[in-house]
Amino acid sequence: MLVKETDQDTEKLIMETAKNIFFGEGRFNATTQEIADAAGVNRTLINYYFRSRDKLFEIVFEDAQRQEQELSEQILNTNLPLREKVSQHLDNFFEQSKKYPYLEIYMVTQANQGCAFKDKDKMGPLLDKFYLEIALEMDKGNIEKMRPEQFVLNFISLMSFPISMRPLIQESMSLTKEYYDTLLSERKEIIIRTLFKQ
Repeated sequence: MLVKETDQDTEKLIMETAKNIFFGEGRFNATTQEIADAAGVNRTLINYYFRSRDKLFEIVFEDAQRQEQELSEQILNTNLPLREKVSQHLDNFFEQSKKYPYLEIYMVTQANQGCAFKDKDKMGPLLDKFYLEIALEMDKGNIEKMRPEQFVLNFISLMSFPISMRPLIQESMSLTKEYYDTLLSERKEIIIRTLFKQ
């Protein structure tokens, strides 16, 4: 029993270390040895648990994607008012982007290669419910009238673009990391005010 728990601890340590290197530091090409050194384990353990660096990367990415989808589903399934749902999602998104600033960039890359969102069929009914909530808020006058899909596009763009394009924006606008972090910390309120009339 103790051996199994130790095995699980080691496997989890390797996964968390890899996730931090890949998506926290943006070192997508980090070697098995670099991951092992950062985790403080022997390189052969990575092969033992994950077979290869590429397999580890795949597992870590799928785990991050699964966690994000589960969080989205959880928020969409609540009976909170739409504005509160959007607010909670923004809190979660920006909290994750602080910890893993390069995850969004990698997700976009993977989506372009047709490798992301394996459970997208699961999101269909949830999105239909979300669209209905958006339409009802439009009828109440709380949101500008538009196709619900346009509202979602606005929401995603306002939220994701500054994260996924951060390296380019930060360099082209000559912004320090600290100043860009300040801009990101102001995003939530700006997004809410942009999407909702009141």
